[in-house]
Amino acid sequence: MQKLALTLALLSSSVFAASSLASDSLSDALPSDKRLDTDVLRDARSRPDLILPLLNLAPGDRVADIWAGGGYYSELFSHLVGDSGEVLVVNNLAYQQFSEKQLTPRLEASKPGPMKLHLREADNLELGIETLDAAVIILSYHDLYHVDTANGWNPIDADDFLGQISKALKSGGRFLVVDHYAAPGSGNRDAQDLHRIDIEFAKADIQKHGLRLEQESEVLRNPEDDYSLTVFDESVRGKTDRFVLVFTKP
Repeated sequence: MQKLALTLALLSSSVFAASSLASDSLSDALPSDKRLDTDVLRDARSRPDLILPLLNLAPGDRVADIWAGGGYYSELFSHLVGDSGEVLVVNNLAYQQFSEKQLTPRLEASKPGPMKLHLREADNLELGIETLDAAVIILSYHDLYHVDTANGWNPIDADDFLGQISKALKSGGRFLVVDHYAAPGSGNRDAQDLHRIDIEFAKADIQKHGLRLEQESEVLRNPEDDYSLTVFDESVRGKTDRFVLVFTKP
């Protein structure tokens, strides 16, 4: 499958926004009749047509979808890397228990194919050294700073976790992070109760592991979001203000 392309309009020296897609668009490559109805409905808020091209995935690439949940993005990645590539669907036990009902039939329906369930805990992701062309963590980076032992979500050593990802990326490999905006200057404070995180904290946190911020996209911005609300509040659920960051490994 031909690689998707995206033209990015320069907003400032370090901030980009998607402006157009090449004719071989995501909708052309992945007809809706070949995808779950729930996934097609989600496209309107997740905008994979604008997010996926930021990774520059090509056939044969190896990508890790970290805390992949039900595998919405994993399936999209699989069509871009093709049968010669590999998509690691990385869940820990807590994520797997929450999303298994959706993920299992998705994996079964795609066999044989590039998607492989990679069930690992945060302290040992087993991603290897310089094995990945790309990695993503979508709406789950804040969970590195969230603790809920009653539901099986134990404390995570964020430095070790991010270090594993950095080591696993090849030189030139990309790391895409999408998450819910928190109030400026709040650091990781709101990860616990609101499931939000400060964008500036995220930038500094990830870059200290040897990754360079390459792009910011504003395609998932929503100025109507209320940062004082949990992302699960019905008034903002599914339509929070979200940041998109792309890092590369030198």
